[in-house]
Amino acid sequence: QVQLAESGGGLVQPGGSLRLSCAASGIIFSRYDRGWYRQAPGKQRELVAVIFSNDRTNYVDSVKDRFTISRDNAKNTVYLQMNSLKPEDTAVYYCYAHRGSVLWGQGTQVTVSS
Repeated sequence: QVQLAESGGGLVQPGGSLRLSCAASGIIFSRYDRGWYRQAPGKQRELVAVIFSNDRTNYVDSVKDRFTISRDNAKNTVYLQMNSLKPEDTAVYYCYAHRGSVLWGQGTQVTVSS
């Protein structure tokens, strides 16, 4: 069964850090473009970070120098390290994998608030 399972969301104060994990099963994750989208209430889903199958990475401008996407191929897992979090980072974060079609995780809530 193909599945993307996210973990690591939660409540954090502004300036804090969180690390999201996305563990894939049923696929060889490294053969896919993988990454994270987020969706805040009342807003469209936006691409936050991607790591391509060739290991090149890309980020939305608003998270550059704060977020880092990485992967552990042995664990079939992708991570999103989020530092210097801001209230505007509050959203549901979705892991995805793209290779022709798109696979989605169930989402994990990140709330940045004092």
